[in-house]
Amino acid sequence: MINRYLEKTWVQYLCLATVTAILVYYFGWVFDFGYKFDWSVLYKEDPSYGEVLGGMLVTGLNLTISISLMSSAIALGLGILFGLGRLSQFKPVYYFCTCYVEFFRNTPLLVQLFFWYFALPMGLPEAARNFLFDQNFEMLSATVGLGIYTSSFMAEVIRAGIQSIPKGLLEAAYSSGLTPFQTLTKIILPLAFRAIIPPLGSEFLNNMKNSSLAMVVGVPEICWASQQIEGMTFKGFEATTAATVIYLSLSLTIAGILTLVNWKLQIVPVKDRTLGHKFAHMLFWPFEAPFAFIAKMHRRIKRRRQDDFSLSSAQAARKAFIAKLSKVLGLIWKGTFLACLGFLVVSALYGVSKFNFEVIRENIGTMLWWRFPEGDPNEILWGLGGLSFSIIMSVIAISVSFFIGLIVGIGRTSKNKLFLIPSTLYIELIRGNPLIMVIFWIYFFIPILTGQFLNVFWSATIALTVFTGAYLAEIVRSGIQNLPPGQFEAAVSTGLTYWQAMRKVILPQALKQMLPAIVGQFIAIFKDTSLAFVIGVLELTFVAQGLNNRLMIYPFEIYTTVAFLYFICCYLMSLVARRLERKLSTETFRLQM
Repeated sequence: MINRYLEKTWVQYLCLATVTAILVYYFGWVFDFGYKFDWSVLYKEDPSYGEVLGGMLVTGLNLTISISLMSSAIALGLGILFGLGRLSQFKPVYYFCTCYVEFFRNTPLLVQLFFWYFALPMGLPEAARNFLFDQNFEMLSATVGLGIYTSSFMAEVIRAGIQSIPKGLLEAAYSSGLTPFQTLTKIILPLAFRAIIPPLGSEFLNNMKNSSLAMVVGVPEICWASQQIEGMTFKGFEATTAATVIYLSLSLTIAGILTLVNWKLQIVPVKDRTLGHKFAHMLFWPFEAPFAFIAKMHRRIKRRRQDDFSLSSAQAARKAFIAKLSKVLGLIWKGTFLACLGFLVVSALYGVSKFNFEVIRENIGTMLWWRFPEGDPNEILWGLGGLSFSIIMSVIAISVSFFIGLIVGIGRTSKNKLFLIPSTLYIELIRGNPLIMVIFWIYFFIPILTGQFLNVFWSATIALTVFTGAYLAEIVRSGIQNLPPGQFEAAVSTGLTYWQAMRKVILPQALKQMLPAIVGQFIAIFKDTSLAFVIGVLELTFVAQGLNNRLMIYPFEIYTTVAFLYFICCYLMSLVARRLERKLSTETFRLQM
């Protein structure tokens, strides 16, 4: 009888409202946090500093938006360039672009930012170094570093989008007389961008959230501002809550814009357009109209030229000349590229040959396992740290978060509001904020609830677990929803209950589709262990930063070694993910340009 009532929507909403009211009453009036809330620190002038500290968040918001826009432009440009390079039949271009993509995708953004900020200036002439330091080097290194990192992911999205184009379109374009460049610009890219807008939008969103790491090189963006307010007023809950709301608002805004872009690009008959499609077309019309007018005038001019130009012999001679010129220019370009690539390789090898390998040899053990097993007995795992700590954190996080993701992902697919709404709120709240904010929430606010501080290792591990659970929940949801609806209906019609159908029919099939994404998420969370640096966990990045501060003059050796260790671990896992994807996929054709 209870189940029959719980199937009614109004009962589900009533239950949710009752639970929410009880929680608000308990935590608002009954439970004693031992913490005095004071939201006025965000909007009233602080007598100690003579300014409204909430203004720091506004300044941080402006910098976050600036970094996100500039780095997104850099990432999109480089992503298109290297994405196309990954499809090139000219092997030096293909291998160079592949090395670029694999290296920057498989090393943590935090390590890359440290390299650009601490190591790169040491390798430049003094005049160039002083020039960079005079140009707001913190902002420059954060923007360029973030753009390069994001471009490696965008390159893979663009490559996959282009390869999703049917081979017949490419052959038809060539057979109609179009050149490879015309085929690319008029056929392939316009079709590919319609397919890649959703994943490309996710990368823009991730890029905005990753801008929170600019704080580690001294850029006063939102995350940095919230921590400054916390340090100046000891009101961490208020400052971090404000930053969380700002990040969530930015995420929802970007998601809304991308949805409108997706509606605008969808090919839908006028009579079938929804209100969202009509609004998107109306919104983008002022931007689209000038380009449409220019394209129309260009077609008219081109048609007139074709009408006036009737000499077939002259046309043939012109075409032959252009073909010969294109061939010569192509050879010149290939030679120039090989020369530049050779110079780059020789310079890199020369730079590596100048490394002080004795410093690496003396400190490699510290980077791998810190002081284990000679650490203090009071330390976690007898002084274990470095790369070993990063691996343990990621293994714990992915193991526990799998069950969280499984439960929340199933709840996300449920029609029952008692499960759907809490699952959706958890996913959107966590995924709408950077991981670094989740770490701060766990580290600073669990002590408010429990009265005791957690060890930094467990704080970071819990944060990684909660964060990964939200992403795994989306993987589970997509895996379940990709199955034909008839599978579940057939299972229930045989007499199985909902949970039996899920456990015995749906999840075993969905797991096949979920495995590559789960391995990819494991790679991501392994890289994200580097963010535990911000609360002092002795993982690999924190150890490397400590060594760099102690040694002072060997940043290239330290950060190159750290990047190499991360790359080896992540690349091996990415090979496993790729092998699973190939094994489980029916797509075998590879488009080449």
